[in-house]
Amino acid sequence: MKKKIGIFTASSIVVANMIGTGVFTSVGFQLSSVQNTWGILLLWLIGGLLSLFGAFAYAELGTLYRESGGDYIYLSRVFHPVLGYLSAWAGLTVGFSAPVSLAAIAFTKYLAPFGLNGNIWLAVGIIIAIGIMHSFTIRSSSRFQNISTIVKVAFIVCLILIGLILPTGLVNALDFGNSWQHEIFKPGFAVSMVYVSYAYVGWNAAAYVADEIDQPEKNLPRALIRGTLFVSLAYILFQLVLLRNASVGQLVGKEEVTFISFTNLLGKTGGKWVSFFIAIQLVATISSYLWVGPRVTWAMAKENKLWKPLAKKNQHGIPVAAVWLHVFISVLLALTGSFEKVLLYAGFVLQLMSSLTVATSLFVKKNQPGVFKSPFKPWLQVIFLAFNAWSLIFTFVDKPAESSIGIGILLLGLIIYFFDKPVEKIETN
Repeated sequence: MKKKIGIFTASSIVVANMIGTGVFTSVGFQLSSVQNTWGILLLWLIGGLLSLFGAFAYAELGTLYRESGGDYIYLSRVFHPVLGYLSAWAGLTVGFSAPVSLAAIAFTKYLAPFGLNGNIWLAVGIIIAIGIMHSFTIRSSSRFQNISTIVKVAFIVCLILIGLILPTGLVNALDFGNSWQHEIFKPGFAVSMVYVSYAYVGWNAAAYVADEIDQPEKNLPRALIRGTLFVSLAYILFQLVLLRNASVGQLVGKEEVTFISFTNLLGKTGGKWVSFFIAIQLVATISSYLWVGPRVTWAMAKENKLWKPLAKKNQHGIPVAAVWLHVFISVLLALTGSFEKVLLYAGFVLQLMSSLTVATSLFVKKNQPGVFKSPFKPWLQVIFLAFNAWSLIFTFVDKPAESSIGIGILLLGLIIYFFDKPVEKIETN
């Protein structure tokens, strides 16, 4: 019997998937349009609530269909296999690979104070090394994921405590006036939500490895909900820290907002080491994507002949071929430097597919034994879908080229689907 992961590791996957670069960089761009502190905090609160609503839906679906594969499984079983296929196709081509590349490149950028900025071979090396870590057993993957996530969590908690407790300068970006009541109705508030949405991506991560979780009927909902709640609280507090320790003039339009705030607070040496640990915590992010992404590809491969070679697992239940395909695509994107544009239209596609997945939960029968019951159903799902519809429309209007490319990716996947042939069963061990 293969090793199963417990609640701690499942939660680690959620937390590591969510906390990447977004929380450390977004507020500078948000301050271009929203400068009231209540407005900034409201952005991150809305993002957390929507992620929680989505987590409820995925918890329900994951405890009904206790298979690894997430969106692929739910869309295929509830709506039609073509939607599951398109979801897995989008995940394989850009959805899981592009974030790995982005995190690996960001890893080198945050090491700039140590002379490693833009070292592409270091980025490639970290992707390959983590791919190796996920090629043996679930036990070794669990240990690596747990340790790297503990480092990530300890780091951000320390930053929050230091940033809120230590004395700060006289000038900061805090503004608790009433201007937020006007700012939330401006187009800039909607634009700022795009950054928040990217920062919260990953709240559904544990659902992709459902059949590797021990007692998924209990541990999957707990991992999704607890992980999302923890990250939401950390995100909101971290924005307060950044605004407390730097002025609007220093932060607005800047990507390196965390470095600026903590350099003000701790000096150049302190800021340098904060940058170092931001790089280190990205290891857990890369690890989580290289864990969950191949499971989606494997789920598609075991039911479609074209992808049959990726349906094999080793004796410990690891889809090694799928892992290394994701490593290859991630390395390719990193080497070509095209992943940043890819991420723009990948975001549109993935938001569309996650919306469809949440919609499937509306078709789940009530009161089934062992299935998580989403609270206030269907209202929370309706709110989630309404917001995502608004966001997708806004994104398409604001970024028509990138959105159209994203739709093009799905159309290519659709063409491949019609040339592919489903199979009833493929041996996977």
